Parts: sequence; C-alpha cells; structure tokens
Amino acid sequence: MERTQARTGVAATPTLPMNAIWRTIRGYILWSYERGTIHYDIMVTLILIFVFLSPYWINFKDKPIERNPHPQVVIVLPDTQGGFLYQIEGTAITGKDDGAVRKQLTSIIEPIAGGAIAIQKYETVRDHSGRILNYRVWVERE
Repeated sequence: MERTQARTGVAATPTLPMNAIWRTIRGYILWSYERGTIHYDIMVTLILIFVFLSPYWINFKDKPIERNPHPQVVIVLPDTQGGFLYQIEGTAITGKDDGAVRKQLTSIIEPIAGGAIAIQKYETVRDHSGRILNYRVWVERE
C-alpha cells in the first residue's frame, strides 16, 4: 500500500500585506494620518460622500413640520397702550350683527394671541363705496 503523508503545517503565506492593510484600516479609524497625505484626503472624501449622498439612501425622517397658515390675513400691530391691534381682512367675517362679528373675530384672534382674549372694541374700515376692507380689533388678554 501506498503511504500518504499528511501535511500539518500551513503553507507559507505572506503576512506583510495583511498587516499593512490592517494598519491602514486602523489609521483610518483612529484618524492618525496627517493633513496633506493621500489617506487624509481619502478620509475627508469618504465623509463628504456620506454627508451628501446618505439622505438618498437613509430615511432620517427629518421632514419639516406642516403648518397650516391662517386662512385669513391677520396683521398684528403694537397698540399705544402697550397691547396689540389686530387688523383682520374684511372677507374673513361673514356675520352681520354685532354678536356674530365679535364671535368670529374672537375665533380668528385667539389662536394667534395664544389664549383667551376679550375684545375691547373693534372698528370697521370701509372704502369709498362702502365695502368693508378690514376690521381693526383692540383686545385684552383674560
């Protein structure tokens, strides 16, 4: 019978290239290369590629908050007594009597004022033909 010898040793492999690769990877991880070297430029380039291209592949869920603008045009001006004067577009108010107008004015101003308010007075601004342009409303916080 023929005898075969089993090799127990590992074939001679060059260990130098693997050590060099691991040394390079460790240098990238620990950021140990000086400015102006090719490895430093490669690291900076990889970072820039990540910063600019990652939003295409990673969903960061960073959408802006949807804000519903107020459907009526409301201008807030400072008052001479230290309060605020709210000027509301005339087409925003559909009420005809004083109670309905005050109720609609309050419902428009309260979300903007940030809380409960009481209308001190309001005046209607009209054009030369009598059409209502806007309402000027003086309010007081409750």
